[in-house]
Amino acid sequence: MIHLAKRVFVSMLCASMLFISCKDETEVVPPKINIEIDGATSNKELNLVQDGTLKLKAAIEESAGSQVLWEVNNKEVSREVTYEFTATDLGKQTITLTVTSKDGGVSQAQTIVNVYGKYKHGTFILNEGNMTTENGFITFISPDGVVTDSAYYKVNKSSLGNTTQDLFITNNKMYIIAQNGNRDGGDGTLVIANAETLVKEAAYNEEIASSLSMPTHVAVVGTDSVYIRDNKGIYLFNPSIKKLTFVEGTARATKNRMAVVDGKVFVPAGNNVYAIKGMKVDTLKFKGIVSGVIKSDDNKLWISCTTSPAQINKVNPADYSVIKTNELGDAKVGAGWGATPGISAKGDTLYFSNASTKIYRHIFNSNQTKFMVDVKTHITDAGIVYNNLAVHPETGEVYFNTIKGFGWDFLVNNITVWNFSKEAPALKADYKNHTHFPAGIFFTANF
Repeated sequence: MIHLAKRVFVSMLCASMLFISCKDETEVVPPKINIEIDGATSNKELNLVQDGTLKLKAAIEESAGSQVLWEVNNKEVSREVTYEFTATDLGKQTITLTVTSKDGGVSQAQTIVNVYGKYKHGTFILNEGNMTTENGFITFISPDGVVTDSAYYKVNKSSLGNTTQDLFITNNKMYIIAQNGNRDGGDGTLVIANAETLVKEAAYNEEIASSLSMPTHVAVVGTDSVYIRDNKGIYLFNPSIKKLTFVEGTARATKNRMAVVDGKVFVPAGNNVYAIKGMKVDTLKFKGIVSGVIKSDDNKLWISCTTSPAQINKVNPADYSVIKTNELGDAKVGAGWGATPGISAKGDTLYFSNASTKIYRHIFNSNQTKFMVDVKTHITDAGIVYNNLAVHPETGEVYFNTIKGFGWDFLVNNITVWNFSKEAPALKADYKNHTHFPAGIFFTANF
């Protein structure tokens, strides 16, 4: 009996030890978690404008006793359940949430945020400024309709050059040309800035100003191929070696915007259009004065002429052949005294106003021209159209700059946005008193 009792005790002891051992080896279950962003669960990559904010929350099942860790690019930023991420650095930002349960279980969740610069998407209005009292500046309109005045100055605490006339964006860089350079303490004749942030990267004045006579327009093919138009013609500037070379055969280039298609620069010049590649120049001849040369959505050219009747041509930039020519009847398509193309387009739909307040639409494929609206009937102070209209390449809406008049009346001005998708024209927006002699309207989506 004693031996039997001993055997029972030993068996119970072993069973007890086995139970304890099994309990110690019980698998710890990681907590179930998600990242909620602005109140919704999201596992997708997100795009966020610089200085924008996301409200993140650690969504944890059975959260009692859990420990939370937030990291951005492997750097700890918070240990609270909620975390506000404010975008400061550009590029890919990896946000990691680590949750440790009270039992020691660990789970992770991640989301990727691609941060882009404040000025990557939107509309720029380049202003000459009042040349007697101020330098040029940039007005920016965000996709949400928020206006930032003097955007370049706010970023750099310095001004653009005097009487800024044109800008061009390529390879994430913005090139701004000023007719009078650094005459009033601005940054120079040619300023290069980051196109997303407007942070100045380079400025050139003495290197080019002494050779140029009132430069007005700029077009860029590559980092070292910057074309500048002045009163003599077209120059090629290499910023890397600070070398400026006149392109022979470009005399009398018109004071108007240039277009870049397939590595060539197309320049209006009276009845001609110069096609420049490197230093080689071909000449395209037209019947009337060329009032606008712009790139089409399908990488061709729209070229308008002030013939009688006026014409719009679609041209192949590869061999310079005219694909089709449409006549506009009684409508006129001049550029006026301004420095911007007389036409603007989205797809095969073009708009023009002949430098007046009357906006016309031409649908190229069907060869139909229609009067759309007289801006002056809606905007009382639309006394002068200062440079030509521009069509947003994504929305198809028409942007229009007007000022009340010269003298100090230029301070009364309107940037109006028109939607012509319905039967009746709709004034979508009216931004009042933001411009000082607007030199042109530029959409980042065009570049």
